[in-house]
Amino acid sequence: MKTVLRANKGLLLFLFLFGIFRTAVADWNPIPSGSMRPNLLEGDVVFVNRLAFDLKVPLTDIVVTRLGEPQRGDVVTFSSPKDGTRLIKRIIALPGDVVEMVDEHLVINGEAAGYVAVGESAEKLSGGGVTTALQLTETVHGAQRRIQLMPQVDARRNFAPVTIPKDQFLMLGDNRDNSADSRFIGLVPRALLIGRAERVLVSADMLGNWMPRTERFGMALGR
Repeated sequence: MKTVLRANKGLLLFLFLFGIFRTAVADWNPIPSGSMRPNLLEGDVVFVNRLAFDLKVPLTDIVVTRLGEPQRGDVVTFSSPKDGTRLIKRIIALPGDVVEMVDEHLVINGEAAGYVAVGESAEKLSGGGVTTALQLTETVHGAQRRIQLMPQVDARRNFAPVTIPKDQFLMLGDNRDNSADSRFIGLVPRALLIGRAERVLVSADMLGNWMPRTERFGMALGR
């Protein structure tokens, strides 16, 4: 065993440092589902800045100090409070916000979001078949983003006003009718945040022929 360790100490040191880098500084996250369509697609790999919010002890979830505050509209990775699964969603409401959803329209702190239809596309359903997906521009407190709705799909399109407690966040997927987000898993404590997704590193058409989507390489993710 000692001989093996001596012969591979360089590789072992590299793996150790690589593990520290991925758990404390930066990481990447493949997109396995369509819950963030139309902004993130299956087959995208996103760069995650683990220093965006907290400095943590490497290889643990122990927070050393806070480095920044999550903002409404940030796309973040986090551990699900329901089962620990790593998820990627968008922060919709911050601590102190009062948020509700009425027929898929958000109201935050008494201000209704604005919606403008920009197009539609055919969307494959997980159980088979195809439905029409509507793409809209959503404007929330001055920030715009593209979202997707599927009116023919059974989904949770309403929830009563919720006041977000300290150090918790309400998350939604951009593909509102096909996302297991805070409507299903509850609010997300800050301690479960992993980092902020900042851009697409690489992308391939995993639902088709696996050809690279070079036009998405390096694409920044807005709020």
